[in-house]
Amino acid sequence: MILAGDVGGTKVHLALYGFAGGRLTLVRDQKFPSSEFATLDQVVHAFLKQPDGGGAGISAEITAACFGCPGPVRDGRLKTTNLPWTLDERELEQSLGIRHIFLINDLEANGYGIPELAPDKVMTLMEGDPEGVGHRGLVSAGTGLGEALLIWDGKSGRHRPTASEGGHCDFAARNDQEIALLQYLRRRLNGRVSFERVVSGIGIKNIYGFLRDDQRMEEPAWLRQRMEQEDPNAVIGQCAEDGSSAICAETLRIFASAYGAEAGNLALKVLAAGGIYLGGGIAPKILKTLQGGAFASAFLDKGRLSPVLRTIPVRVILDDTCALLGAAAYAEERAAEISGHSERAHS
Repeated sequence: MILAGDVGGTKVHLALYGFAGGRLTLVRDQKFPSSEFATLDQVVHAFLKQPDGGGAGISAEITAACFGCPGPVRDGRLKTTNLPWTLDERELEQSLGIRHIFLINDLEANGYGIPELAPDKVMTLMEGDPEGVGHRGLVSAGTGLGEALLIWDGKSGRHRPTASEGGHCDFAARNDQEIALLQYLRRRLNGRVSFERVVSGIGIKNIYGFLRDDQRMEEPAWLRQRMEQEDPNAVIGQCAEDGSSAICAETLRIFASAYGAEAGNLALKVLAAGGIYLGGGIAPKILKTLQGGAFASAFLDKGRLSPVLRTIPVRVILDDTCALLGAAAYAEERAAEISGHSERAHS
């Protein structure tokens, strides 16, 4: 059995997987609010001690575990981004009683998960050349902005995910409105502005605040009340998608445009003939906005290189367990390399 985890700034999603016919099969999963736990160990213990999880003895049945985490992993150790946790593979192995534990970047985990997805869990946003073979890029807007390079290995016929912290690169304003947004955020943040401050859940709230406070767009009383009582990003997304609020619609239009621009940047950097994938929790919830033209226009707006961008497919990952699947696949493969026994091959 494999334990997989998708560690995010908002929640920790854990799952147990087995194998059947060479495919991952879900045994059980559960989500936990990250802010309610002081360490990852506590989250895992809470998950394994659930009545239907088999009790504390379930750890003995787990052959390997992998956690996709926000932030760069160095020598099996990382300090998570957007969470006050420091994680270490060796300490986790001792604490949890699991022999093989691996920490990888959360976007790296998503990259390993793409081959595990069912066809109906991926939606084509821009057709490009669907037969294109080569490197891929992954851009995931969620609580933060994650990016990964999926390097094509022609010999094995597989993509090798490579972690990146590209979401923390400098935000590049492209028009007068974005210049005003950049100036607004520089004042609020006392200096540097990264792409994550615009293309993420954090970014949606930042853009909304810019339109309301700097651009003086109207915020109706009913909307202000909902923003105070509910999750602001959920309200903005819903009211933009159903057309009930002009300020929400403009917020998501700016967001989608910046998302498209950065996805296009990554496509150029990796020459993503194999396509660009949009992961994270936001894209599946705003498909109408993403299909509205702002994303595609910004993605293709690359001057002399625009013809190259037109050949690159863009696909949206609809399955929110992609990172879990990738973490499980990675754990099984690495444990098999170490032990010489593959659960997948023997299923």
